Amino acid sequence: MSNVQISVPDHTAVRVALWRAMHVQIDSPPHVLTDEIGLKLIAPDEQWRNRPDMHPLGTRGYRASIVGRARFIEDLVLEKTKSGLDQYVILGAGLDTFVQRRPEVTKKLLVFEVDHPATQEWKKKRLIETGVGVSESLRFVPVNFEVGESWREKLVGFGFDVKKPALIASTGVAMYLTKEANKATFKEVASFAKGSTFAMTFMLAMDLIDPKERAQLEIVAERAKAAGTPFVSFFRPEEVLDLAREAGFREVNHVARAEIIKRYFSGRNDGLLPASGEEFLVAST
Repeated sequence: MSNVQISVPDHTAVRVALWRAMHVQIDSPPHVLTDEIGLKLIAPDEQWRNRPDMHPLGTRGYRASIVGRARFIEDLVLEKTKSGLDQYVILGAGLDTFVQRRPEVTKKLLVFEVDHPATQEWKKKRLIETGVGVSESLRFVPVNFEVGESWREKLVGFGFDVKKPALIASTGVAMYLTKEANKATFKEVASFAKGSTFAMTFMLAMDLIDPKERAQLEIVAERAKAAGTPFVSFFRPEEVLDLAREAGFREVNHVARAEIIKRYFSGRNDGLLPASGEEFLVAST
């Protein structure tokens, strides 16, 4: 029996899950991502959409960013599985629902969700209680980063094959880590088997943010700090690419917000666009 205290997961993970559901409920179709499973697991009270951080207009750019980045990663997973990749690692998985939403893909894919033990205990419990169930394709990999546990070593203990390539995704995590911690992650992933891919979001340096949105992002950053989860790292794209090269990645690419808009938001009749600030590094070993 686990001695991990089961509590509500991190508030950022809850907010991301609720924004995904809100996209389906209030934004015009076609939806970038259809995901209400996180909402089902959280089961908030009926007034959840009236929370300040759920304001339909005030949060629409961030809501769009969340579903845009999730769709980008999902498409990357689908692309890689077509070429035979069968290991997918999600760092800081939170309330990710890829396994639950795409069972036809996970029949041939092992998914390793790496996160804090308490969050995983809660999620596992809610998957069972709600009848969604725990897929045989899913491996919960509990890692307590605060005490220096190695997520790489833990992966192996849960059946990860270090000799085979993998897709490793990290979204909405880098800004909470120091640059040294991010460098360490780069080096760790760069040592994975040849043919592995690392997809990571990072927060742009403030002076690169659209001036019309900078003030709003500064407010968000202040709220994050007040909540005990401050934004620590901001990057210029060329800095991230240089760090990835130094870590040993063979190929590095910057996927800008403009590319996410082109792929998933062009031609919409509601003007929904992701907020500026978060962009992607995609690197290969």
